[in-house]
Amino acid sequence: MRPEHLGLVRVAGRPSLSPDGRFVVFTVSNPDTDANSGRSQIWIAATDGSTAPRPLTDGTKRDGDPVWSPDGTRLAFISHRAEKPSATTIHLLPFGVPGEVITIATCKGGAGDLQWSPDGTWIAYVGSALSERYDEDDLAKQPPRRITHFFSNLDSEGWTHDRPSHVFAVRADGSAAPRDLTPGTFAFSDPSWLADSSGVVCSGHGHDTWDRDWARDLYLANLAGERRCLTATDGTYMLPRVSPDGARVAFIGSRIPLLGGQNSRLAVMDLASGSWEFVDTGIDRNFAPYPGAQAPIWDGNALLASYEDRGDVSVRRIPLDGGTPTTLSGAHQTVAGFDVAGDVLVGAITTFERPAEIAVLGPNTTLRTLTALNDEFVAQAKPVNAHRFTAPSTNGVEVDVWVVLPAGIDPGDASQKVPVLLNVHGGPLTQYGNKFFDEAQMQAASGYAVVMSNPRGSSGREEAWGQAILGPKHPIRPGSGWGSVDVEDVLAALDEALRRFPCIDASRQGMLGGSYGGYMATWLAGHTDRFRAICSERAVNNMLTEEFTADCSTTFVMETGVNHLDDPEELLRMSPITYVRNINTPMLILHSEDDLRCPISQAEELFVALRLLNKDVDFLRFPAESHELSRAGSPIHRKQRQEAIEEFFAKHLRPA
Repeated sequence: MRPEHLGLVRVAGRPSLSPDGRFVVFTVSNPDTDANSGRSQIWIAATDGSTAPRPLTDGTKRDGDPVWSPDGTRLAFISHRAEKPSATTIHLLPFGVPGEVITIATCKGGAGDLQWSPDGTWIAYVGSALSERYDEDDLAKQPPRRITHFFSNLDSEGWTHDRPSHVFAVRADGSAAPRDLTPGTFAFSDPSWLADSSGVVCSGHGHDTWDRDWARDLYLANLAGERRCLTATDGTYMLPRVSPDGARVAFIGSRIPLLGGQNSRLAVMDLASGSWEFVDTGIDRNFAPYPGAQAPIWDGNALLASYEDRGDVSVRRIPLDGGTPTTLSGAHQTVAGFDVAGDVLVGAITTFERPAEIAVLGPNTTLRTLTALNDEFVAQAKPVNAHRFTAPSTNGVEVDVWVVLPAGIDPGDASQKVPVLLNVHGGPLTQYGNKFFDEAQMQAASGYAVVMSNPRGSSGREEAWGQAILGPKHPIRPGSGWGSVDVEDVLAALDEALRRFPCIDASRQGMLGGSYGGYMATWLAGHTDRFRAICSERAVNNMLTEEFTADCSTTFVMETGVNHLDDPEELLRMSPITYVRNINTPMLILHSEDDLRCPISQAEELFVALRLLNKDVDFLRFPAESHELSRAGSPIHRKQRQEAIEEFFAKHLRPA
């Protein structure tokens, strides 16, 4: 795969099944290289394969979020067909009955997460509640922003303090303006209708100290705009789904909001009494996969939910009557979204060699793929599979590892000798795994062996694994801190790859990572000289200044266990910038100028220090891009980014 192939990748989004299970609709997204933007359109497929999948919209207006009406005769979806580019429109498309596409709502800001009421008369959605300041387009005339809480300006979202997300309801015939079901200054999302269509259960930060305690509650909000808190403001509870009989609500949550590295769990509440319990006993895994966490789905007296498991994202059926849980999806794949209707279960399935396609999940985890969206891409780019194994690390742990070799390379042939790139993921509570990863494919196609692993601190394992690198001063679950056993694990993965694959040239090692992976890149640069080149991207280089400047500032205490005002020395001890004088490895710094998660100042600090010390450093700043450059940046910038990485490592690892 080469950078020019990025425009051929088409990704199937979360599917939505018709009530009878005969048809599935889904969004297909791909970069539009001509327009230098993203493109998305709605497709439909027959689940029995009797008709070929086809698009329902042309995608020029970025259509998405399709969902069926309860009677299966209408599809609701969002688009951007209003005059203002910032506005979002909600439409109905008739299916199997006469009619035209109609617009039922125009939202000044963003909108999504459409949910039909059981009686088919309402559609709930999450939208931005814009204040009056946004009636004035000229920024020079807008009043000053009054900031009262943290998290007021979020990466890839922008200002939120004066346009919080609310849950709205609009009549399905478009006969009236949308109703705000959660009015006020607080933010709410994740609507799920009550069985009698009188209101929704949703999640939100509905108390004044939400930005200090980070608790998130479940709420019941009715059509009159009245809401009632259902939980005790003692945890993080989200993604509710009301049972068809209206008696219970399933949701995803964790008990202690101030504790990092937690596995989000599956729970069920009795709506009449308010009592609830976790129901995922027997599996210590994260039920909120990143990205793509979705609400559980009721299947009779059982729940279907997705969870991370050592590189896979699987669908698990959990009976609530004491029966045996079963995993419904296969190994070595990621279910990026799923839906069930009747006896039909569909998913957006991605593997290491192929972006997501829509498939029917059958008995014994069999798959019947319905779409072939990426046939052209696969034929041209020829993505390769990974070698999977575990590597022994310190304290007797085994680390999951994936190694990707260039096509045609014999793993055991020591005469071929290819250079190697060690990749470290962001998070740290995320996972590499069995899904398509364009960066690994492009690195392998450039002639490198690619090593990826899930060190301690990653998700996909038991909760203790994710919490192993909480700070040693953490008051609840003290660990060894960032830059400790996580470093030991990624180096153990690399060493095991060198041992297993004689084709890898141990004298030509490079390393790269973004976000937390960028932290690890800068940290390794200051603690070892084994690498001939390191690329640090969108990194946390100074944990102390990050806590003052990031959109999520003040939250690092969940990881470190210390307040940065009370113990700045502890954050500096774990900061790569502290060890900058030890860096002798040539470095490439990549950063987006509009990154709010790890502000551009993190890169500037590192560049200034390295330049003052007369070190070998190159610094690339990408304008008009956020923290999501590598995943959702403009097609031109994504291509330029990959080319810059290839040029840098070619200079240091593949000399002419």
